[in-house]
Amino acid sequence: MPARDFYHNAVKSALIKDGWIITDDPYIIKYENTKLFADLAAERTLAAERNGTKIIVEIKSFLGKSPINDFENALGQYILYRNLIKVTEPQYQLYLAIKQSTYENFFQLKAITLVVQQNQLLLMIVDVESEVIVQWIN
Repeated sequence: MPARDFYHNAVKSALIKDGWIITDDPYIIKYENTKLFADLAAERTLAAERNGTKIIVEIKSFLGKSPINDFENALGQYILYRNLIKVTEPQYQLYLAIKQSTYENFFQLKAITLVVQQNQLLLMIVDVESEVIVQWIN
């Protein structure tokens, strides 16, 4: 089982505060003989929806020496997980959860914004100090 991300508990708490029910911690992605671990799965049922909304959240702290290297790894992992989830659990949407300051200071760079848009990354921006979701980017 992989180590938990530095902000794992803050993101989990933010999801719970936002009305989500954590269903898996971690969420196991299985495809044939491959088994991968995403950080969390959660769901929320709204009165207007019969089946509710289901998400898988991959948390990245971007605490390495190079944010570009951290982004390369996060992007590759996100695409791998998304492709397998699309086949195995298509009712789920995959979100990349990042700290608010990482979003403001790194994800606003034009090159990063371009890659996020081209790869249609879904982002969950979290204030890890107050443990709240600041923004969903679809």
